[in-house]
Amino acid sequence: MSDSRAEDEAAIKAVLVDSYEAWEAGDADGMVANYTVDATAIMTGSLRDSREVIRQSMALGFEGPLKGSSTYNKQLSIRFVGRDGAIVVSESAILFAGETEVLDQRKVNATWVLEKRDGRWLIAAYHNSPVLAPGH
Repeated sequence: MSDSRAEDEAAIKAVLVDSYEAWEAGDADGMVANYTVDATAIMTGSLRDSREVIRQSMALGFEGPLKGSSTYNKQLSIRFVGRDGAIVVSESAILFAGETEVLDQRKVNATWVLEKRDGRWLIAAYHNSPVLAPGH
């Protein structure tokens, strides 16, 4: 891996860590600070089609069911697409307030699509799907 790719990989990891830390702080603005304006987030039953829609839904979540929650995140892979694109695959789960163990049935595999714009890596798209199929 070239030095610039190593730097890119470190920068991408830092973007994701910033997002995870903002989640833990219940900070919706911080969560989307590294999202593109036209970012999308797709989760079961939900399409959020801009950074502002993602921010609004996270703010509502942090006021309600996600209050005091944190996330478990394990990066599975990162690969570059051209010079200015990258795809990260991770395993993630939500730990609700007071929980200390990650429940397997809540784990998701997530795909993050990042784009380098003006020298800065930003999240352009996010999608997740349950690790375990329903009924398992």
